[in-house]
Amino acid sequence: MVQSDLDKAASLRDNLITKDGIPSDSETEAVLEAYQQIANNLMNPPDPAALPKDTSATSALLSIKTAAKPRPAVHAHSPIVDGASRKLSDLALSVLQHPPIFITPKILRRYVNLQSTLKRPETLPTVFHLYSTKPAPVDGSSPVKYNEVNPNKSANSIEAKMADLALQTAIEAKNLGTAMDIVDTTYNTKAFRRTKFIRKALLPVTGLALAPAAAYAVATQLSLYQTTMDPTVATNVAFVGILGYIGFTTVVGVVAVTTANDQMERITWATGMPLRERWIREEERAAIDKIASAWGFRQIWRRGEEEGEEWEALREWVARRGMILDRTELMEGME
Repeated sequence: MVQSDLDKAASLRDNLITKDGIPSDSETEAVLEAYQQIANNLMNPPDPAALPKDTSATSALLSIKTAAKPRPAVHAHSPIVDGASRKLSDLALSVLQHPPIFITPKILRRYVNLQSTLKRPETLPTVFHLYSTKPAPVDGSSPVKYNEVNPNKSANSIEAKMADLALQTAIEAKNLGTAMDIVDTTYNTKAFRRTKFIRKALLPVTGLALAPAAAYAVATQLSLYQTTMDPTVATNVAFVGILGYIGFTTVVGVVAVTTANDQMERITWATGMPLRERWIREEERAAIDKIASAWGFRQIWRRGEEEGEEWEALREWVARRGMILDRTELMEGME
């Protein structure tokens, strides 16, 4: 049954990439959905007695009948499953690498979920790079023409949820190199940072830019409700007072947000890192913190005793990013 499913998966891939023109998003999604069902059956073989009696659209696409003979039990870590998962992962990658196929966020989400099910994160950094750099096919062109894309555009950033799932998959697979590459191709990109700025900082910054005009308008109205000084002087006094209050409150708020460190476990910022960098790169630091926690000792009192080539490579990689792994003065018993 495993080989039969893989043959059908290969057939679906061949049918998709041999079509003339640009495959539609729905066609690509259908293939990935079929791959997802194969992956589910491969990694979590269903109980034959619990199988539904009706077939889904994907099952029809795969021609998998519920009346077929029960699938023999296969151990999750057996060579058969390992080889089949690798083959299915390679087939899915070849689908997304096909030049005329445009990788949409929905297609990328399906791909990440598929690789998470297969527990094969090795190809995720490659696909994340493809997502932001792959030339976009021009609709209606024959032969197919392509437009270059800007990888730094916020629209080409990887969603935080997908990046988190990919990183967790790499951690569970104990693949440190892939985990590092996932951080480089998701959190540590200009597109990701621009998206964060647009979603979380653009509105407050715009409001702050308009604050002087609003403050002057309010100060002008307040000057009309007093008779102790000239209206112009009163306006200026109120204007300065309002701006001073807004400025002081803004500075206190920014410092509080950018210097918060209660969420930090093993990775902290190096001395001298600008506050704006700390805020915009917090997701990157948190991801690296998750990696360090997964590869190091779980016992807090044993932190700092880790050794080995991988751990030293991780420490050096962290240092190159303006961060510190296990700052001595913050470790337990070293205060």
